[in-house]
Amino acid sequence: MIETRLLHYFLAVARELNITKAAQTLFISQSTLSRQMMDLESQLGKQLFIRGKRSIELTEDGVFLRNRAQEIMELLENTETALHTDAEHLSGDIFIGCGETVGMDMIAGLLAEFHRDYPDVKLHTYSGDADAIMDRIDKGLSDMGLLLGPVRQEKYDYLNLHQKDVYGLLMPKDCALAGQDTINIDQLKTLPMILADQTFSGHQDLDWFGEDALNVVATYNLIYNTTYLVEHGIGYALCLDRLVNTMGRNLVFRPISPELSVGLYMVTKKYQTFSPAAKVFYERLKAFTTAVGSET
Repeated sequence: MIETRLLHYFLAVARELNITKAAQTLFISQSTLSRQMMDLESQLGKQLFIRGKRSIELTEDGVFLRNRAQEIMELLENTETALHTDAEHLSGDIFIGCGETVGMDMIAGLLAEFHRDYPDVKLHTYSGDADAIMDRIDKGLSDMGLLLGPVRQEKYDYLNLHQKDVYGLLMPKDCALAGQDTINIDQLKTLPMILADQTFSGHQDLDWFGEDALNVVATYNLIYNTTYLVEHGIGYALCLDRLVNTMGRNLVFRPISPELSVGLYMVTKKYQTFSPAAKVFYERLKAFTTAVGSET
């Protein structure tokens, strides 16, 4: 019989395709993980990996085991979740990483409903840019992450929330452009621009204009402190609608024309084992997004 612990280790290696990175996500040593994988191959009498200097690949038998192992682990998780859900009190913790987006309002509504049903479950949120959220997911510090994108990497699963965030320009309200209802995308090329770091890191499909065509004077990872740069006339910040409260400040937001928008996704690691509480919430989120998707 194969231990479920070995299947869990194997799926981490199958996801990362790198023993060192997989060991880091599992919080065990590289040598221990390598030995465990060799023991697994010996137990099965099959070669599961083609080992290279920097990365590894799955053999045909490795791909077969990956698919079956995922089915086995999901069955075990669903069984455990069902038993915990039927219990009188579900407890534990849920850790969610959150990029800056008003889509968090929808997630917060679902969390509020979940909290009413399971008051013994503690909710933990962490706000940051895409790199910070993905790093926490990779290290197991967050169960899931709310991101724009999606971040198209094979080691993640993406749950489409069927919502979008709209981009626009944050500017001083006494500037000439503030008199326009919208800002034409071509006008951006004539302005000193302040852009999010993730615009250039490949996390989003922002193929609207060439980077070289813009005069980028500053970058940011979170928008709040950037508002002061805008107020002091350093540049115009390309950001998402409804993230900045402009009331009582020398700021206005104007959307881009034609519309520039990105979808919202809940991102998780492939082959991830959720805690019972996180599993129940994630299943609720999937049911909600499926219902929303069927209406659109």
